[in-house]
Amino acid sequence: MVVGSLPVELWRVILAYLPLPDLGRCCQVCRAWRELILSLDNTRWRQLCLGCPECRHPNWPSQPHQEPPSWREALKQHALSTRTWTQNGPELQSSACLLFFRRRKDRRVWHVGPGCEFETLRGALGVVGPYDRVVLHPGVYEDQAEVALKVPVELVGLGRLGEVALLVCMEQQCPTARLCNLVFMPPWFSTVVYKTSWGHVQLDNCNFEGAQLQIRGPGTCQARFCSFSQGSSAHLLGVVLSLLDSCDFSGSDTASVTVEGPPVSERNWACKHLAALARTFPSCGASGNNSPPRGPLAGSTGGHQPPAGNVKKEPVSIDDWQRRTGVDAVCQGTVIEDGWSDGDRSDGEEENRDGGGTNKNPLLLDYKIPCDHHGLSHLLKPQPDGSLPLASSPDPPSLTPETLTLQQELDRDPEALMFAASTLGCILRRCLFREGKGGVHLSNYGQARLEDNVFRGLNYAVRCIQNSTIVMLRNEVRECRASGVFLRLSAQGLIAENNIHSNGEAGLDIRKGANPIIVCNKIHSGLRSGVVVLGNGKGSIRSNQIYNNKEAGVYILFSGNPVVSGNHIFQGQAAGIAINENGRGMITENVIKENQWGGVDIRRGGDPILRNNYICYGYSDGVVVGERGRGLIEGNHVYCNKGCGVWVMSSSLPQLLGNYITHNCMYGLAVFCRKDPENIEAREGNWPGQDGIGGEAGSRERRGVEGEGREGQENLNEEGELFAWESDLDSEDERHSAHRSISVALVESNCMSYNGAVGLYVKSSEPLNVFANLVNSNRGTGIAVLQSSQLTRLVTNCILENGRGGVAVEKDCRVELRGNGIYKNSGHGVGFSGNGQILENDFVGNRGYGIQVSGSADIKVMRNRVQPVQGFGVAVLGPVKGVVHDNLLFQGHPGNKKALLHIDPGNESCVLRNNNVLRHNSCTSAPPWVLENPPPRPLASSPSGLSSSQYPSRLAISMTNRISATVESGCHSGSMFCSIL
Repeated sequence: MVVGSLPVELWRVILAYLPLPDLGRCCQVCRAWRELILSLDNTRWRQLCLGCPECRHPNWPSQPHQEPPSWREALKQHALSTRTWTQNGPELQSSACLLFFRRRKDRRVWHVGPGCEFETLRGALGVVGPYDRVVLHPGVYEDQAEVALKVPVELVGLGRLGEVALLVCMEQQCPTARLCNLVFMPPWFSTVVYKTSWGHVQLDNCNFEGAQLQIRGPGTCQARFCSFSQGSSAHLLGVVLSLLDSCDFSGSDTASVTVEGPPVSERNWACKHLAALARTFPSCGASGNNSPPRGPLAGSTGGHQPPAGNVKKEPVSIDDWQRRTGVDAVCQGTVIEDGWSDGDRSDGEEENRDGGGTNKNPLLLDYKIPCDHHGLSHLLKPQPDGSLPLASSPDPPSLTPETLTLQQELDRDPEALMFAASTLGCILRRCLFREGKGGVHLSNYGQARLEDNVFRGLNYAVRCIQNSTIVMLRNEVRECRASGVFLRLSAQGLIAENNIHSNGEAGLDIRKGANPIIVCNKIHSGLRSGVVVLGNGKGSIRSNQIYNNKEAGVYILFSGNPVVSGNHIFQGQAAGIAINENGRGMITENVIKENQWGGVDIRRGGDPILRNNYICYGYSDGVVVGERGRGLIEGNHVYCNKGCGVWVMSSSLPQLLGNYITHNCMYGLAVFCRKDPENIEAREGNWPGQDGIGGEAGSRERRGVEGEGREGQENLNEEGELFAWESDLDSEDERHSAHRSISVALVESNCMSYNGAVGLYVKSSEPLNVFANLVNSNRGTGIAVLQSSQLTRLVTNCILENGRGGVAVEKDCRVELRGNGIYKNSGHGVGFSGNGQILENDFVGNRGYGIQVSGSADIKVMRNRVQPVQGFGVAVLGPVKGVVHDNLLFQGHPGNKKALLHIDPGNESCVLRNNNVLRHNSCTSAPPWVLENPPPRPLASSPSGLSSSQYPSRLAISMTNRISATVESGCHSGSMFCSIL
């Protein structure tokens, strides 16, 4: 018979009447016939698959309306799975092998029911031979004592599921058995309806109602298309391997599946067959797209020189971002403190604003002293490819690292790869857990693997405690009333490519020494935090998408110490990452963006390492270091945040090293203190200009503080579990042994550029060292010190081309300026009204005065080099005390008629001595002036007189020299936007 003799459509109609064995024979005729038979997938193969009484829809119970990729393949997998229970034959002795096959071929079928051979199940089981089939006719079968299965047997219910019910307790005492199309209900004397301790049981299309299935190792179980309802559960003790596939668990009073105890060393015959079935499931690295939903700016962030790997490039304009977020008004003349504004110019600055323009006579341009080759000039030079470096680019960064795929994570992490390949313990795949108390509970070294399951409407989805191991791949965990996944007491494992969302508490809760690997998940839309790590919890949290959670995306507290790396944490309604209550952690290479509060919030003893992160486009501050916060903040890119780049309370100053803090709408780095008794409004967070900037943000943040504070208490004792935190936490000696105590906070080697207000704003009662920073092109003053009751040291910084003055020091502040280069600012080089020293600095090209000292300051101005564009070189105004000597002053613009060294006539307490003034001489052709011996400051080497303990090299920073800042009570000030947890 030739296929082409009839139309293909007609052949399909004819073949649709063939039973399954005949379809198989037709496939073996020829290639054309095989292709014709395979083309019946959506018709005949679908009909055969759905018509099989021993199975249900291939995607039941979680997605019963979704078509499988192939109905024929689904039917094939079902046929192979249903025969597992008969695969123990090859293990028999060779002399008995023929007997085994004969019994399989000649096995009998026994009928049980009214009018049949046997009326009771016990009677039939007393006469059956090995591998016989017992068919139970519709009815209810009850037994008053435990029933034992002593030979391999198959029990099958006749008719539709639900028509045959067993009220019995069965104990399997044979190597294998199969039960199909039955309903199990508990008898009066036991809730356990089926148990085995060494054989293998296969359950197909069965219902458990208020009953318990108990498997004890080395016994094994394979359950497919089964329902566990009305408080039913499966309890697996010490199992080596069991497989629960496409089962429905609902209405549980406790956990639906409990896995307890380590796998026993003994193996039964079914283990290798179950392992082969487990390996037929798709590989963990072959999943679909794990990318998040694109937010308004999901692809527009990045940083300077991102790590090699996946990088997404998309140009972005700062003006366009300001228009979209409505922040332009914030960036101009921002008023933060009563009586001071970076939007106001001094008399000297206004006087010289119009007189400092470029002279049209080219013969007079050589009066400008070149100062471009200072020690930090490499940060401003164009790249070899012609692009501008981050410090000198007027636009924000346009590169953002993407999260790694699961396969990339497995390739670089052998431990995660080992977990992904493991198949020990209980394997649950494509199951549905719903409307109950718990999903899966592991304890006492238990092991489980969960793939493509759905957990919804439970108290919790997964609970893993007591050194147990969990592998979760591609599951959906949603709408749990508490946290989605709990890990406690040294639990471990791999949690990858799951969709965890809309849970009442944290998506993942890690405590008490638990140390899981959490990679490539979507954790979002939670009513609390995304991931919580506390109570000495650890873990590696990498390459996840964490977004749109009501509280912090990642919340670390009570000595939690995870590694948080390579994640995208965005669009949260609170902080991106919050660390407090002595939380720690290594937080590296994350993209933290578009969060409503601080990108990273550190306070109350939080002590993380925050390194190489991209913290951007937040609706508040980039990094917040609040009361008693500590930590190392190094190499981060903090940009385009609506508030400050970094906001720090002076009582809890961390170390800030090598960060790029750019294009933020307010201050680049702000150091605040609440010890100002006059500033009642600031104490309450109601600062001038707040209404126009934040609206209800202040009250919203204060409410947030209270709410997050409750999480640190309420959520510690979930489900009545009491934790003795004092015994769980590390001892003080252990916790602080890794930190070298440093009494003065450090801001070193940072770049603060293109911020909307002051580059570095200081209002502090604690000492502060500011070394080797580049502060350039900010709209306000480069560095403003409004309060500094203890010494603030500004050493070897470059303060360049800022929109107001270079440095402003207010009354009663103690400040030392040494070795700085202060160039081309639009106001004074330095306006100084406090007490301190101005030693060995270069002031060149500033539009206002080079140095203005005013008020009742007590100051030393020594060995500086000064060239103003217009105005005085050094101006001493008012009753200033101190000395001005050994300074070198160069005339600026030839039209400048002001004295280079000016002192008020009535001042008798300031001593001028040995100052050298150089003016232009039009009669001689003298060589142009240059700064030499030394070259333009800041110099490339570290400042003289500083020991290694005072000035640690950036390259030498490690876990052992992080700060332990001094703490004073009562020093607390709220950021304009950020107040977290």
